[in-house]
Amino acid sequence: MPQGSERLVDDDAAVHAWLEVDGTIAAVGRAHLLPAGSDGSGVDHKGPGAATIPPFGPLADGSAPRPAFQIRQMGTLPDHQRKGYAATVLSELETLMSTDFGCKTGLLQARHRAIPFYESQGWAIIDEPYDIGIIGPHRSMMKHF
Repeated sequence: MPQGSERLVDDDAAVHAWLEVDGTIAAVGRAHLLPAGSDGSGVDHKGPGAATIPPFGPLADGSAPRPAFQIRQMGTLPDHQRKGYAATVLSELETLMSTDFGCKTGLLQARHRAIPFYESQGWAIIDEPYDIGIIGPHRSMMKHF
């Protein structure tokens, strides 16, 4: 991905969390409120060639309690994986969004290899598999707060 594509249009309104280890940012993530009436569909990244993200079923059919937030751009440096850093970042985002913003539902799109991690954190698969452009296969997941 080209540098800069990680910056999304709504970054200034999103909550960003990261974990540093010895001065190196080892794990990152972001969360943002989903506007009332939004089904969560959109583009995967800023810039040309961005793939379309499908709607979240529970937002599209109105069954997800609102307000709702979306987790995006979770990542951990390879040398820092499997040490609990991503779980710490995710937990902080969940706490901020549910406590400070009153969110009742969290949603995210997980790469297939990340699904076991999110399931271990209490997230559940909610939609059929789909592909996000050059990134690959994903599943939508949800967690209630």
